[in-house]
Amino acid sequence: MEFMLDTANITEIKKYGAFLPLAGVTTNPSIIKKEGEMNFFKHMQEIRSLIGKERSLHIQVVAQDYEGMMEDARAILENVDQDVFVKIPTTPEGLEAMKELKKQGVNVTATAIYTKFQAYLAIAAGADYIAPYFNRMENLNIDPREAISEMAAEIARTNSSTKILAASFKNVAQVNAACECGAQSATMGVDIIAAGTTLTSVQNAVDTFTTDWESVYGRGKRISDLCIYQWN
Repeated sequence: MEFMLDTANITEIKKYGAFLPLAGVTTNPSIIKKEGEMNFFKHMQEIRSLIGKERSLHIQVVAQDYEGMMEDARAILENVDQDVFVKIPTTPEGLEAMKELKKQGVNVTATAIYTKFQAYLAIAAGADYIAPYFNRMENLNIDPREAISEMAAEIARTNSSTKILAASFKNVAQVNAACECGAQSATMGVDIIAAGTTLTSVQNAVDTFTTDWESVYGRGKRISDLCIYQWN
């Protein structure tokens, strides 16, 4: 499973990137809005510098027409770098842009996917990632578990290299479900990461281990302290 951060916040990327097996960072216009007015390209370059070329960076176009999407894609690639995954909404105009960008060798992430049919079209168009919106699908009474399972089956049937990048989560259980249904990747906000890594029961167990250790070797003593003591 590839874990990605759905944020454009530099502080969050630094904090969570320090311990996550981070595969990439995803952004969209709504996420950019949260950061307020900025030098957009400079900010994206800073994110790239933080995560390195070995991790993927996904940046979404804003235009809704084919020509505008192509111009946005060119601007992203020229002003950030050629390795960016350009996020394209899976609309008729977006599918046209995806096909052309793939002809040019551009990395493409098909986003705003709510239905299996959208996903099938994006897979056929050669998208590198498809991003089904898990929670938004559920809110529309569309079963995201069944949909993601069938998307994974279509990828297998067609021997496609497309990966499912599940998105739009409200809790950790949804992330787990997406993974178990066949999604190879998931992108989520730091609130989901925090909820999944700060369980009280886990901390209680760690505290108990520390207390038991210190009852034998003394308060504040670590295993490395014992080595130093014995070497002396």
